[in-house]
Amino acid sequence: MEISIDGEAVPGLDGQTVAGVLLAAGRMSWRTTRSGAPRGVFCGIGACFDCVLTVNGVPDVRACRRRAADGDEIRTQSRQEDA
Repeated sequence: MEISIDGEAVPGLDGQTVAGVLLAAGRMSWRTTRSGAPRGVFCGIGACFDCVLTVNGVPDVRACRRRAADGDEIRTQSRQEDA
């Protein structure tokens, strides 16, 4: 299985969450706050919204809750004031 993160191909395993694929690829963050602080997985159970990203054009998807699917197109998100 392979997904795309900001245009870069990233391999994964069937059944992994998007967060699991990204963490296994060495990515610890994939979103920034208004202040520019990096965010990734915090709670890992879908209670917070630190791990949100855009999946196949749908914004604010929690990476820890969404199972990755072959061909998913993932985009990082930014909440920075100047973004």
